[in-house]
Order: sequence, then structure tokens, then C-alpha cells
Amino acid sequence: MRIRDQLGSVFSNEEFREAFGDRGRPGISPGQLALVSVLQFVENLTDRQAAHAVRARIDVKYLLGLELTDPGFDFTVLTGFRQRLLDHGMEERVLDLLLERLAGQGLVSAGGRQRTDSTHVLAAVRRLNRLEFIGETLRACMEALSAASAQWLVSWMDPAWQKRYGARTDAYRLPSERSERDRLAQQIAADGYRLLEAVHTSTAPTWLREIPAVTVLRTVWIQQFTRTVTDGGQEVGWRGKDDLPPGRALIASPYDTEARYSHKRGLDRVQGPLERGLHRLRAAASESVPARHPRRLHYRHRPGPR
Repeated sequence: MRIRDQLGSVFSNEEFREAFGDRGRPGISPGQLALVSVLQFVENLTDRQAAHAVRARIDVKYLLGLELTDPGFDFTVLTGFRQRLLDHGMEERVLDLLLERLAGQGLVSAGGRQRTDSTHVLAAVRRLNRLEFIGETLRACMEALSAASAQWLVSWMDPAWQKRYGARTDAYRLPSERSERDRLAQQIAADGYRLLEAVHTSTAPTWLREIPAVTVLRTVWIQQFTRTVTDGGQEVGWRGKDDLPPGRALIASPYDTEARYSHKRGLDRVQGPLERGLHRLRAAASESVPARHPRRLHYRHRPGPR
């Protein structure tokens, strides 16, 4: 609240004009989204948590200059906003504008050491969302196994898992330090591999392997992690950006395996199977149609977005 009182509106929409069109229905204020992005980094929030803060927290509404009844926005809007900044080479604009405003208030001075930049801020938020995704995927699998055979799960499960995966991943604050987040990611990955190994042991009921959530967990772990097993243990790590599967195969949600990330009009967003099918039908309809069948829709299969 003090930020709003002392700095006023930190980011104006005009500063981001070149990244947003001036046609179509009104969208979310880019200046407000920029301020939310800064808040995400400072408070270590995922996109979902940040969007919830805009809806539910009075101090955040005051900071953004919103009415108390403002419904906020869907969390996927933040992903699209970051992508627009990157596509238009404006990833440093947020930090530059913030530093300019702080310098004008005498809160920072020239000659100091700059410890971060906007690219680092955007990358940190993306890592948070990826961490949230794998945590929720493992939790969803454990929920499904608990419902199917709670006795088997409890018979070997580490008691610490109840506290670690008892609540949705977006219900608690993820670590603020990158080293702690990396350790958490490795812990979740190791727990996931342990769960998969337990399901596939000879003593486990074979039908557990056929539970859809188990298949989703196995697929997500293959897509997201690399694993090296030696006599002394195992080494687990994130797959790099160039080592991830194409978008048409990459699972985006443990609850909807057909949903995929798509890139449309400068926005990255999760797209369901129905929406993807309609998009392909429109693409096929826009192509040439034989004159003898002017009303016939010719459907052509096209690969999904990368």
C-alpha cells in the first residue's frame, strides 16, 4: 500500500503500446500486468497464486488501483503478457521503468550494483510454474492411488509425503531461493520415481499400473526430467528447453491430458482438444474447396502447435 501511496501508478499502458494491438475488445491493462509480474517475483508467486491475490487481497487491489469488486483475470493472462514482452524485445522495459521511477523518488542512486534484470525475473516466474505443475501431477497420482487402494499406499509410503503432498501445490508458498526450489524439484522428482517403482513391483497389484493418473505421472516424468542411475544412487535434473517434447505431445495439465500449450496471436495459453479441433477445421475451410462442392467442408489433419 505504501508503494501505491509513494509511487502512484508505476507503469502506464502507453509504455507497452507497441506490444498490444489497438483493435478488438478491451483487454487487461498492460501496466497492471507489469506490476503484478514484479509482485510475483518479490513474493515468489506462481501465475495462479498471483491471479488469486489480485482477486482476493485488498492490498493488491489497492496497489493496482482496482475496485474491491473487481473480479481480476485468469492466470493464463500472465503467460501471454510475458510472451508479448519477449516477442517485442521489451523484456527489460519493466525493470527500466521501475528503476526510473525509483530514481525519480530518490530511492536508488547511480553507481550501485545491479543484481538482476527483467529477463531473470520472467525466467524465475516460469520456473515457479513448472515446479507447481510437477508437484500437482504427483499429488494427483497419489490421490488416485489412495482412492483405489489406500491400504497398499499407506503400507510403504513415507509418512512425510502426507505433509508434503497433502494440499494442492498452489495452496502454499514455494521457496524463494533458487537453490531451495531446485532441491524441491529434485525431491518431487525422486518421490515420483519411487512411486512409479513401487507401482511396478511384483508385490503391487498389477491393476494399479492401469490407473490413468499413473500413466500421466510416468509420461510427465519422462517429458520433464532426465535420470541417471548408478550404484551410488541416482541423479535427477530438469530437461532443458531444447530437450523437451514438441508442444503437440507435451502434457500441460495432470487433469486434462488432451490440453496443450499453444501460441496464437502472440499469446501462450493452454488449449483444449475441442478448441484445437475447431482451429484445424477453420484452417481447412479457409483453403481452396472444389467448385462442384461449394458447401462441403474438407477436413485435413494438421499437426498440433509446437
